[in-house]
Amino acid sequence: MAKFIPKYTITNSIANNLLEIERVKEGIKTLPINPKLLSSLRETAKVAAIHYSTQIEGNRLTREEVFEVISKNKVVSNTGRIRDEKEIRGYYTALDYIEKLVKSNTNITEDNIKLIHAYVTGGGSKKVKPNEYREGQNVITDSLSGNIVYMPPEASDVPKLMEEFVQWINDTNEVPIPIKAGIIHYQFVTIHPYFDGNGRTARLLTTLALHKEGYDLKGIYSLEEYYAKDLQGYYDAITIGDSHNYYMGRAEADITKWIEYFIEGMAVAFKSVYKKAKDNESSKDEVKVLRELDSKQRQILNLFEMQKYVTTKEIADFFKFAPRSARLLTFEWVEAGFIIPEGKGKKRKYRLNDKYEAIL
Repeated sequence: MAKFIPKYTITNSIANNLLEIERVKEGIKTLPINPKLLSSLRETAKVAAIHYSTQIEGNRLTREEVFEVISKNKVVSNTGRIRDEKEIRGYYTALDYIEKLVKSNTNITEDNIKLIHAYVTGGGSKKVKPNEYREGQNVITDSLSGNIVYMPPEASDVPKLMEEFVQWINDTNEVPIPIKAGIIHYQFVTIHPYFDGNGRTARLLTTLALHKEGYDLKGIYSLEEYYAKDLQGYYDAITIGDSHNYYMGRAEADITKWIEYFIEGMAVAFKSVYKKAKDNESSKDEVKVLRELDSKQRQILNLFEMQKYVTTKEIADFFKFAPRSARLLTFEWVEAGFIIPEGKGKKRKYRLNDKYEAIL
């Protein structure tokens, strides 16, 4: 079995969209966004990701119902849609796991992937074990005609293919991150290591790869909406080669068509979220206050947005600092008037200066 080496060409379309993605990525960094608004935009993006990714696979819940399920743990139907609700909860739990992996800053492993799939198919349970790869042949057929759309590799080849795939993910550094993410998406669904849940897992794995490398735009965009708005375009782009059989050309196919589609989707999603963030920029007074703060101070506002007081330990945990580094940072912030200490000894905690509290 040949080593995994994706075949593609960087066309003018891909190159231009890569430049656009980088432009927006840097532009988002400088936009002064109120922490409360940022939190709202993140939640909106998460709901969109869950709704559209599961909708692609046939989930019937509306976006509003998805919000009800994940925000209030509410049962929206007792007649026929319990499976849909479990899919929503599973995807939400998997997204939480993705966020933890991003913060851990470690390589992507096969166990990570097996756990992502376990959460996706686990109905919202956080107590899951890694799902092993399929042990039989899987065939994807057209739901209307019954014709074979794709025949993935045999189960006996899946472990080796996945091993080589994950090794490529961790060893490849010269490929632009957006292109790498697109290849990750494509190759996972090409191997199709499970009987069910491959599409959802592929999209989550793509999100993980992008967010790990700084392409998260503060967590306020969703690629899934781009796919769902033109499902036929999504399926056409990812259907590569003359044969539906993995062993008859799919494995060695040129995937430029898919990369063009994927990179264009990223550019569209990035520009859309930039416009939304730009339209919701903080007021001039808030902008002036926010610009007084350095990057770490802006980040910690997210923690203060959730609670009035923080401790040195919570600051250390938030930034993944050693206790001593967190104490030094806290001391600097007190000296600068950014935070106000209250209490003594082990009971000491800190609140924001009223000036910064006001923008929350």
